[in-house]
Amino acid sequence: MAAAESYPEELKYHEEHDWARVDGDEAVLGITWFAADLLGELVHFEPPAVGSDVTKDQSYGEVESVKAVSDVIAPLSGEVLAVNEQVVDAPETVNEDPYGNGWLIRIRLGDPGETDDLLDAAAYRQVLANQ
Repeated sequence: MAAAESYPEELKYHEEHDWARVDGDEAVLGITWFAADLLGELVHFEPPAVGSDVTKDQSYGEVESVKAVSDVIAPLSGEVLAVNEQVVDAPETVNEDPYGNGWLIRIRLGDPGETDDLLDAAAYRQVLANQ
């Protein structure tokens, strides 16, 4: 069952429909409810390797749905510390819980200042309203 539309206030957002939950020098990354809803039911997640680097505004993996294959864009740069194996095994978890069990990767921030470039929930909602 798909999650209800939401954009948690404690997260930071990228205009490419990705989110970051920053905690100290680490961040958990995922795709927003909007992205998951637009794609439809996810059937595959191609993650980066643990230990690899992701770069802000660049693709770090792919999600595939019954409709399309889409790049996942990194909202922040850093080293991949963990991949959510639950999503690798059951990609539909993203549709069910995009901000909880549906997270994609955890990184160690390469440049904590990059978080200043991300949107808060209100600004992200404005991006959606303008689409």
